[in-house]
Formats: sequence, C-alpha cells, structure tokens
Amino acid sequence: MLSSVGSRQYAVRVTLLLTAYLLLCSSYVFAEDLNLQDLIDEALKNNHEILITESRVAASEYRIPQVKSLPDPMLMFGYQNEGWKKYTYGESIMAWWMFSASQTFPFPGKLSTKGEMAAREAEGLRASHEGKRLMTIEKVKELYYDLLYTYKTIDIINERAALFTRIEDAAIARYSSGKGMQQEVLMAQTEKYMLLEKEQMLKQRIQSLEAMLNSTIGRDINAPLGRPVEIKGTGLETSLDELLTLHVEHSPFVKEKERMVASAQARVRMAELDYYPDFTVNAGYFTRGSDFDPMWSLTTTINIPIFYRTKQRQAVNEARALVSGAEHELYSTKIMLSSTIRDNYSMAQTAERLMELYKSGLIPKTYQDFESALSGYGTGRLDEITVITRLKTLLDLEISYWGQFTEREKAIARLQSITGMMGGGDKEK
Repeated sequence: MLSSVGSRQYAVRVTLLLTAYLLLCSSYVFAEDLNLQDLIDEALKNNHEILITESRVAASEYRIPQVKSLPDPMLMFGYQNEGWKKYTYGESIMAWWMFSASQTFPFPGKLSTKGEMAAREAEGLRASHEGKRLMTIEKVKELYYDLLYTYKTIDIINERAALFTRIEDAAIARYSSGKGMQQEVLMAQTEKYMLLEKEQMLKQRIQSLEAMLNSTIGRDINAPLGRPVEIKGTGLETSLDELLTLHVEHSPFVKEKERMVASAQARVRMAELDYYPDFTVNAGYFTRGSDFDPMWSLTTTINIPIFYRTKQRQAVNEARALVSGAEHELYSTKIMLSSTIRDNYSMAQTAERLMELYKSGLIPKTYQDFESALSGYGTGRLDEITVITRLKTLLDLEISYWGQFTEREKAIARLQSITGMMGGGDKEK
C-alpha cells in the first residue's frame, strides 16, 4: 500500500517536473524577438536622461518671457501726522494720508537683449537635448549589436562543437584500433569542455548587456528581453567629405556650441548697456482732509553708474572673455568631431573589407583545410593538434566575422549620432 502511494506521488512529481520543463521550453521558443527600432522608440520615450534634458528645455523657454518683462511696480501708502499728542488729519496742513505707485523702466534695449540671451540659452539646451537623443540611439544600437554578436558567438560555438565531436570520434577510432593514444581522446574532449566554459562566460555577458540595455531604454534592469533579430548590415553610402560637411551643418553638438557663442555675444551687449541708467517713475497722491486741497507728485529717479571702472567695464571684459572661450570651444568641438568622423569612417570601411575577406576567402578555405586535416588525421598522415588548430582557427574567423559586423554597425551608429543623420545617408546592405 505504501509503495503504491509512493509510486503515485513519484508519478505526480515527474508529471509536474515535465510540465514545468515544457512550459519553460515553450516560453523560450515563443519568446518575443528583440527589435532594434522598437527599442529605440522606447528609449526615446522613457530614457530618464532624455526626460531630464527635455524638462530643462521647457524650463528655459518659460524663462524667456520672464526676463523680457518689466520689473514689478511698487505701491506705497502711509500717513504723516503733526505732533504726538493727537491725530491731526483734517486739522493741520502738515497731516495727510499718502498713496504712491512707482515703476522702473530699464534703458531701451536692455529687456530685448535679456530676452535674446535667454532665447540663445534655450536654443543651446534644445540642441543639447537633441544631442542626448542621438547619443541614446547610438547607445541602444551599440548594446543591441553587442548582444547580437554574443548570441551569434554562442551559435557558432554550438554549431562547431559538432566538429570537435568528429575529432573526438576519430581519436576514439584510432585509439580503438591501436593507432592512436588515449591522450588524443582526452585532448579532443578537453577542447569541447573549453567551448562549454566559453559559452557560460558568454551567457553571463548576455545578462550584463541586457541589464545595460534595460537601463538605457528606461526599464527595470531585471526585465526580460528576447533575442535580437538578425538584421542586414547598414551600408554607408555617404562619402567622408559629405560627412564632414554634414556634421558642421546638422550636428546638434556643433549647434549647441554655436548657441553658446551667440549667448555670450548677447551677454557682451547686455554688459555694454549697463553703462546706461535705468529710470524709476513715481506718482503720488496726498489727501489732507476736506478743509485742505489734496496734493500730488510726479518724480523720476535714475541710477548713476559712477563706479563703471570697477563694475560695468569689468562686466564687459568678463563677457568678452566668455565669448572668446565659447568660440574656442566651438572650434575645438568641430576639430574633435571631424577627427571622430574620420576614425569611425575608416573603422567602418576596414570592417567591411575584413568581412568580405572572411566571408569569401578565409572561412571557406579554412573549412576546407580542416576537412582535409581531419581526413589526414584519420589515415595517420597528420597529428591531432594540427586538426584542432585548424578548427580553432575556423572558429576564430567565424567569430571575427560577426565581430567586424558589430564594429561596422557601431561605427556607423556613431557617425549617425555625430552628424545628426538619424539614420539618413545610409541604406541597408
């Protein structure tokens, strides 16, 4: 009876385990594919750094009407009495209630110049925001291609493990016939285990890349991700000279620095206008009771910039120094971006040539060399280490092909980011 109950419990456990396994396999098989454009759209919507710069742009635009507005008017009311003994309003000509309003008017041109300064700063922040969007797209693409490369490397390892099995079978056959040594069998098995070790390390890298990709697109770092969809390569059709022109005309990183220069130049004009005084107009009304006529007043107050040597002049010098610094920063940015464009353009072209070399020459020939070496090992003409070396070379070349594919796509992504192409200037290859 107990054994029957135990058997039924065991059967239930096995059934549950098999069900869980099938569900796991099903979820793996039907896992949603990872689409690059979907990731980019999600990152542009949810990336926190983009949202931060977007908020800064909005704040800067709200500032423009503020700085162009007049200062707040001032209201004043009070009472003047004659003597301390009693309330003398209406009894004394020197006792009255007073009311006045004053408004400061900056020297003509100051408010519009302040508005121009704020507008240039807002434009710079908008360019910075656009640059952050492009950098986020670039980062998503780089992580996506790194993830794809890691998956492809695992695929290659799994596919080529069968070739190591063929070497192992050949070693076992030679050992069984007395033509080989047991060490040859162990060597082939060791190589297979080393592939398993590399595969586990790659799986750990997938987890790391997925965490970084989740963070970039604004998800929880533990959110599940599918496998990247294998996509066609991006062929760069734009010439180097065109790219160098594009980055000057369209790059948000250049535009940001240009707006900094414009803002600094407006600051110089503002500092020069501070040599001129502002005006404060005050209008007052004084009532002294029914027995006396009311009084009124209209006055104007101006500030006198008599300390211009230590204030206004130094402010102008400061603003001009800021213009010089902004201009040098703009020039430095253009040089740095031009250098980066040349470097990535060369990288993309080199990767393209290497991919063609791997695909059309080295990989097919190395595979033929491996098959020839394996056949020679089976007949005793070659030793096992030669076969293993050629297979490892084939494995390295196939992995290198996808490595160059990844480097090319990442280089093109950087070019798109720098020049502000947003995917333009190229086409699928």
